[in-house]
Amino acid sequence: MCAAAPSPLLSAGGGGGRMVTRQLSRARGEAAAAAIGNRAHSTAAIPSKSSRKGKKVSVLYDSLEGGIAEKEETDSKRLKWEPGNWKQQLDNIREMRRNKDAPVDQMGAEKCFDTSAPPEVMRYQVLLSLMLSSQTKDQVTSAAMSRLREHGLTVDNILQTDDVTLGQLIYPVGFWKNKVKYIKQTTAILKQQYGSDVPSTIAELMNLPGVGPKMAHLLMDIAWNNVTGIGVDTHVHRISNRLKWVKKETKTPEETRAALEDWLPRDLWSEINWLLVGFGQQICLPVNPRCKECLNRDVCPAAKRC
Repeated sequence: MCAAAPSPLLSAGGGGGRMVTRQLSRARGEAAAAAIGNRAHSTAAIPSKSSRKGKKVSVLYDSLEGGIAEKEETDSKRLKWEPGNWKQQLDNIREMRRNKDAPVDQMGAEKCFDTSAPPEVMRYQVLLSLMLSSQTKDQVTSAAMSRLREHGLTVDNILQTDDVTLGQLIYPVGFWKNKVKYIKQTTAILKQQYGSDVPSTIAELMNLPGVGPKMAHLLMDIAWNNVTGIGVDTHVHRISNRLKWVKKETKTPEETRAALEDWLPRDLWSEINWLLVGFGQQICLPVNPRCKECLNRDVCPAAKRC
């Protein structure tokens, strides 16, 4: 068998071998450096794991934020429920109330206090007129208030008045015996806790004996010139349901108040009680409403039934 011919690189003398070795080492070093450089370049082009994670979170956050902003914009554009023809109905009621000749216009809570009395006394008188007006016609309330004012309608004077005399002064308002008790209890609280004045918040007013939501909101409007809600009595409750100013039929005045406040513009809250009470006293009566005389007869759901 013939032996393989020796490689030229290995057959050279010792000095040549060392030179070849150095050349191989240099070539390998340059190749290794190039490979490292290529890997470094490739690595720099690829984001780190933490960087990629941060970018994903950022994109997700931006997506969520954009979605929320879009939803809020959509919600703001979505109109709240409101009854049909309510503006026309309201304008018609204003026209029917133009003469301001209903009992509430002459004898309502805004007409029963002494305008020359100190502010705290006026507020106290408004409160008592509202307490007396519950389940009572304006004419009866006004007459009782006149007797009380002649007697001396102040916190101190009412506290000094015995229950029998107070009952005689307010009779025949509805539930007059209970109202004697409530007036005495409330007046004592005003004296002890509020310096003989009337509190200026709904929460405090509602804590007074004999004071309900309707009275509290009306008092805030009349006595403190602060509209905090709609005063809903039997007239407002009845008419709101007849006109379908509530999304679904309400059973109580408080349900009606919440339903009205949900859609009725706030700048109408003060006016609506006065308008509807007088309208209910003259045209939209509890029994046998005068639909033929009503300007809303063609746009009122209840009138069609009549």
